[in-house]
Amino acid sequence: MLFDFHTHAFADAIAERAMASLLNTTKNNKETEHMKAYTDGTISGLRLLMQEKGVSKSLLLPIATKPSQQTTINNWAAESMGSGIYSCGTIHPDAENAVEELERIKSLGLCGVKLHPEYQFFRPDEERLFPIYRKCAELGLFVVFHAGWDPIGKGEILAPPKSFAKIAEKFPEMTVVAAHMGGMRQFDEVEDCLAGKFGNIYFDTAAVADYISIEQLFRIISAHGADKILFASDAPWDNPLKEVKMIAELPLSDEEKDLIFHKNGEKLLLAVRG
Repeated sequence: MLFDFHTHAFADAIAERAMASLLNTTKNNKETEHMKAYTDGTISGLRLLMQEKGVSKSLLLPIATKPSQQTTINNWAAESMGSGIYSCGTIHPDAENAVEELERIKSLGLCGVKLHPEYQFFRPDEERLFPIYRKCAELGLFVVFHAGWDPIGKGEILAPPKSFAKIAEKFPEMTVVAAHMGGMRQFDEVEDCLAGKFGNIYFDTAAVADYISIEQLFRIISAHGADKILFASDAPWDNPLKEVKMIAELPLSDEEKDLIFHKNGEKLLLAVRG
């Protein structure tokens, strides 16, 4: 069984435009010009990918890139759930009603909150985010952060692993999911300051198969614990079977692989949804 804990899609009306914009951005970057999409960006496209690759459950991670988008995106996310698809909500740190929107996210039955420092222009350890973190902890909503390098990012990386160490220590009651194994292309720093050091931090495997060695991945998982790792692909930007193959090759027990492939994600959902 596979539970992909990190996927993306858009409303049908904007999917084609959104996908074209993102793909055009990556084509202008020598490091990302090889990137391709594995769905058309719609929910139906995600379901087709799930069926083709043997994924039984997926978690959507919508992102509000403007404060004005919160309400519309969260309504769409709630309507998109069902038949194996779950969704987080999103808030924008600059929205005046960000904390209040968290209450609505909970009432809509959404599973957590997605934040993307590179798209929303903030650093995870900024104090202005602290009221948001307190409310997420109060509501029992986990928070999924983009972590590390991003192909769309410009200049300095806004969410390095050390920033998650700061908030995990300050908000031990909040469950943090640091995507891309704690920091895309910053895996040495993940080993130094995150792996095995915080019980409230999970890592997901989204899109890391092309960027991390099996040896380093195994070291991080061994230090952090297989019970804190979530199978994820970052679909439509990666083929889930890349991460399946990567995890299958690790010298882990079958039980540890089951934890990663689906049980850890199901546990987090159960904690939120009951």
